[in-house]
Amino acid sequence: MTSKASFILSIFFGLQSVFAQNLPEVVSLEEAIAFGEQNNRNVQTANMEVQKAYKEKWSTIAIGLPQISANANYQNFIELPTSLIPAQFFGGNEGEFAEVQFGTPQIMDAGVTVQQLIFDGSYIVGLEASRVFLTISKNIFEKTLLEVRKNIVNTYSSVLLVRENILFLEKNKQNLTNTLEELNQLFRNGFEEEESVEQLRLTLSGVETQLRYAQNLERITLNMLKLLMGFPSQSPLLLSDTLDKLTNESLFNLQIPEEHNLDNNVDIKIAENNLLSETLLYRYERSKSLPRLSAFLNGNYTGNSETFSFTESSQKWFGAALFGVNLQVPIFSSLQRRANSQKAKIAVSQAEKNLTETQERIFIEVQAAENEYQLAVENYFTNKENLDLASRIETKNQTKYFEGVASSFELREAQLQLYSAQNNYIISIQNVIQKKLILETLLNTPQQ
Repeated sequence: MTSKASFILSIFFGLQSVFAQNLPEVVSLEEAIAFGEQNNRNVQTANMEVQKAYKEKWSTIAIGLPQISANANYQNFIELPTSLIPAQFFGGNEGEFAEVQFGTPQIMDAGVTVQQLIFDGSYIVGLEASRVFLTISKNIFEKTLLEVRKNIVNTYSSVLLVRENILFLEKNKQNLTNTLEELNQLFRNGFEEEESVEQLRLTLSGVETQLRYAQNLERITLNMLKLLMGFPSQSPLLLSDTLDKLTNESLFNLQIPEEHNLDNNVDIKIAENNLLSETLLYRYERSKSLPRLSAFLNGNYTGNSETFSFTESSQKWFGAALFGVNLQVPIFSSLQRRANSQKAKIAVSQAEKNLTETQERIFIEVQAAENEYQLAVENYFTNKENLDLASRIETKNQTKYFEGVASSFELREAQLQLYSAQNNYIISIQNVIQKKLILETLLNTPQQ
């Protein structure tokens, strides 16, 4: 390997190590959110739209500022054009024409033009529209951030919930395996029926299938979290938060104001800005009937020569300067401007109705989300108590079964009841997290 190739490879692997060092290996929920807010592709795209809106705003402002342009023109007549002039101008006979060639074969001219817009109604409206467009881009960026945060919290908690479910299933599998060993001993000694052993094997097989599914689901959900964070899918990622930390008191005691301030809702903000945008478009169409006034200043130098001598110091240049004002007054457009104005006015009415519809819809959605959240919290505590109760019932039935008091059918029913309670408990936590996120997103009040 050459020294040059070794140098290139060392730089390549050095950059890789630097990039790897910037990637966190362990993240809490808040760290995952912060990383996603910087690296999520949708967030980055929305941020680019904001940057484009800033550039568009400046582009619109620049229209009303002085515009300076320069031009240069070089001409080389292979053959000079011939003009016919009455010969009597040169003392010739009347009715005859003299053939005359004017100028030199080579001409070069260069000049500078300065243009300044003095008044244009559409420009004034355009300035306001550029600011509205920037605000809309920021609102979309804010909405994207809220959605990304919601999805990261939901997926992060889903990974922890799947892991909690795996712990339940592993514990159930171990208990079933131990019970099956004892039951096989009793069956071989003639103290138990074969049907009881087969029922327990059937239960164990179902638990093992669910365990394999949950383990695959954990890997898939973690990859989904990486995707939402903008984290490389092949890089390892560990989660430092636990389910106990997520299910703290704040999860079940969300402070909901009695009077909801829906002005902070992103969808309502977007609808309000859309109404303003359509209003400005209506004003823009009306401004087309106003006159447009601009001024210009032009300076020009021209050189003439028989040969290409324009770079020589002896070349003569003849200057000219011009100042002018241009006024354009629209008079008649065959009712085109009127039709466009009416169309824009209809769009304003549509935007007003859309704003009203959005406000009423968000108000109802907030009420529904609040109700759903409160129901999810109540279901959580109910399912938590049911899990404790089902666990005690299963333990008692297992003891009764080996004492000969309970049947294998009663033991299986208690086991299935426990597994159902475990699943309901996991689902209830997920529901509380999801309903809380939905309500926070609607109110635009994300909390830790």
